[in-house]
Amino acid sequence: MSGFGWKLHGDGRHLNPGEVVRPGERLTWTRTIGLGAQHVVSMIGACFVAPVLMGLNPSLGLMASGVATLLFLVITRGRVPSYLGSSLSFVGVAAVIGSQGGGPAELTGALFVVGLALAVVGLVIRFLGSRVVHAVLPPAVTGAVVMLIGFNLAPVAASSYWPQDQWTALATLLFTGLALVVLRGFWSRIAIFLGLVFGYVLSWILDLTAGKIHSVDGSGKVTDHWRLDLTAVKQAAWVGFPDLHAPAFSASAIVVALPVLIALVAENTGHIKAVGEMTGDPLDDELGTAIMADGAATMVSTVAGGPATTTYAENIGVMAATRVYSTAAYLCAAFFALLFGLCPKFGAFVAAIPGGVLGGITVILYGMIGLLGAQIWIRNKVDFGRPLNLIPAAAGLIVGIGGVSLKITDNFELSGIALGTLLVLVGYHSLRWLSKAAGTYQPALLDAGLTEYDDQKRP
Repeated sequence: MSGFGWKLHGDGRHLNPGEVVRPGERLTWTRTIGLGAQHVVSMIGACFVAPVLMGLNPSLGLMASGVATLLFLVITRGRVPSYLGSSLSFVGVAAVIGSQGGGPAELTGALFVVGLALAVVGLVIRFLGSRVVHAVLPPAVTGAVVMLIGFNLAPVAASSYWPQDQWTALATLLFTGLALVVLRGFWSRIAIFLGLVFGYVLSWILDLTAGKIHSVDGSGKVTDHWRLDLTAVKQAAWVGFPDLHAPAFSASAIVVALPVLIALVAENTGHIKAVGEMTGDPLDDELGTAIMADGAATMVSTVAGGPATTTYAENIGVMAATRVYSTAAYLCAAFFALLFGLCPKFGAFVAAIPGGVLGGITVILYGMIGLLGAQIWIRNKVDFGRPLNLIPAAAGLIVGIGGVSLKITDNFELSGIALGTLLVLVGYHSLRWLSKAAGTYQPALLDAGLTEYDDQKRP
């Protein structure tokens, strides 16, 4: 597809099981708008949470995500299905900058510089070709990074959402899984949205029949609280424009934020790889453009006081579940986000989705994202009998998923996706270079990885 001219997929109404709607195609606009709404619902929790955790305006973050997604679609000419939401990669950075006495202005200034650096990296990749990234990020590495992105989110589902109402979370999980497997056609494609509606209604019914629940609330405190709290909805205005602020530039804040650039390149590469794997249409030629677009979108968001943006893993999960990769759905999602950002009441209604409901949904979505990393390994026949592939991935996954941190200085530490990515990336290339330099044979470490040739050579 060149530019925005989506071709109607079939009759736009009926889909056979397993049938794929490609980025340059769309369903009827009614169905496409519904899919766009599902994308918004799937990402809105994190899109609100990220700026809140960083001390930024969540309504502005939501609106900025809509603008960022539109800009991304324009720059990539509608070829890459992706939603750009508020990045969680900078939550730790925000805490460090805050401890140094910096405020929202210094934070957004640092994020603006990271966005600029990301755009430059994308421009370099665009001119030199994706082979640069493939040389640095082979399948053994990208599979691990994609898996990290998904499974690193597991504590959010397990510790933040699920404990708020475990039985509603379980019911929502079962309903959504059943809908994904049993429903047909368009209804199976919006199973995630149906699961959210089911959980929302179930929470309302339980509040009416069983009263308040005694569990942790959204802030992590154990209290008696309503599952569905609409207080914020009643208090919110129908129309309102979020407050803006200009960024300020601090050298110390920029130094703290820049290392996250590595994780952002890896996240974008993993996203492009994952989407290419799902659609069966490799997007390697769009890698530089997509990274450049993400950097540009971050600059646009932060210059107004919003958070950094990134390709959202949550929406990869939605695409994996629906098998609809139409960028028209993302166009609709972007406009929804813009409208929601201008309508505090509607934003409050969506943000009121009970934590238990999000617990059930995110267990499925985050798991799907992580397993896409395994799919990259399988399709590229990555051999984990080779220590070169096994050791970096094993170490990086445990460190990234387990939340291990590495303190570099009193004011800077690496953890999570950033540290896990560095271990996989640096570990792989260091071991590869050392192996070549030493000229050593690498026997398999695991019996399951042994080939007949290995068995013959093993003493």
